[in-house]
Amino acid sequence: MTGRSISLAVLTALALTAPALAQDVHVTALAPPDFFSAGARDTGLGADLWRGASGQTARTVLPLLAAKPLSPAAQALARRVLATGAPGPESAGQDASVAGARISALIAQGGVKDAAAILSRTAGLEQNPVLAQAGAEAALLAADDQAACAISDRLVAGREEVYWMRLRAFCQLKAGDSGAARLTLDLAQGQDRDAVYARLMGAKLAGAGDPGAPSLRNGLDYALSRNLGLPVTGPAAPAVAAALAANPAVSATWTLEGGPGPVKAAMAALASGDLASAQALRAAMISDTIPEATITDLALLDAMLAAAMGKSDPQTLDRLIERGAAADPKTRARAQQAAVILTAFGAQMSTQARGQFASFTAVEAKAPSARALALDIAGAEKLKGETALLALWISADAGATGPAAGDRARIIRALNAAGLEEDARAFALEGLLAVR
Repeated sequence: MTGRSISLAVLTALALTAPALAQDVHVTALAPPDFFSAGARDTGLGADLWRGASGQTARTVLPLLAAKPLSPAAQALARRVLATGAPGPESAGQDASVAGARISALIAQGGVKDAAAILSRTAGLEQNPVLAQAGAEAALLAADDQAACAISDRLVAGREEVYWMRLRAFCQLKAGDSGAARLTLDLAQGQDRDAVYARLMGAKLAGAGDPGAPSLRNGLDYALSRNLGLPVTGPAAPAVAAALAANPAVSATWTLEGGPGPVKAAMAALASGDLASAQALRAAMISDTIPEATITDLALLDAMLAAAMGKSDPQTLDRLIERGAAADPKTRARAQQAAVILTAFGAQMSTQARGQFASFTAVEAKAPSARALALDIAGAEKLKGETALLALWISADAGATGPAAGDRARIIRALNAAGLEEDARAFALEGLLAVR
């Protein structure tokens, strides 16, 4: 065969096989990133945290956590769950806006350092204004104004929103362009007047005069107050308070006066997280007659100790039920609420105690029935993330004092069933401290 014949044969063969080769080429689209997979620290929760969790519930609850105050137990649960690195709920893990709501909620509940750690592992902040705002706030709270301004400069969408105009005015002034900063301030005020921001930014633009009191509502106000040389003290949003704290708390703690008397001292030790001291104080009480303490006070202390250890304590529960059935009205209400909270740990009751318990009327429950039932189901099915979200939803509606005793008992029971025992103990102790 001549060279020309060989070349023709090769070309013919390639032409005949090309369609077959083309049919074997498959293009696989890369899955979008799961923003929830980036975590901040070892929280003790696994990669299956969000197994079976509803994306719709996440989209509803996370913005609430960014906007509403929570009790210390609920704050600790929110920080723990939101700092965990695990594939996100349903389709929410691929949604940058939901990821931004997660970070904003974490910041609002005091997890500033956790939020910064997650953001350091998150690419493309500037692609979504919600996620970008969370990143900018975290940078401002960390006193890294340059990083916040860099996020603002790279922002792709949402630049016309008032938050970004306010931050841009701040950044323009820091860059020395006071004319542009004044114009941007006027535009922001025209869109949404904010007297506090205008006062602080106006003083910074003027470079003189009394700027008034500092503002610690958010990262941008904190940055302005700090740049004006104002003392950053006084009432602060949880995010700012956490940023200012040398060692922000991870676990739930409460402030309680330690006296007079050993019972109150033991309760104060429990509130501060010192279980060993509380146990030692209780062990030293060799009589049921303690100065400045009633029988109900002692029963409440024993219930707190049981809750702090996550134990069901049938004997203490029986004492509380007895007090709840027979004491004076004020004491009866305290004992009934404490008994309901302790029952959530599964302590067995005697037949007589069950009859008395069923007649208790001093225990409120305010959560919608469907939400409470969804919480029960999630706990029974051991859906940790779903259980946490529903518990936090009820807590956000309740506010900084925490859920009513009836709702709290269901939260404790569901958290315990789902494997979130640490958080169940915190909710129980918080509720018992509230009725002390």
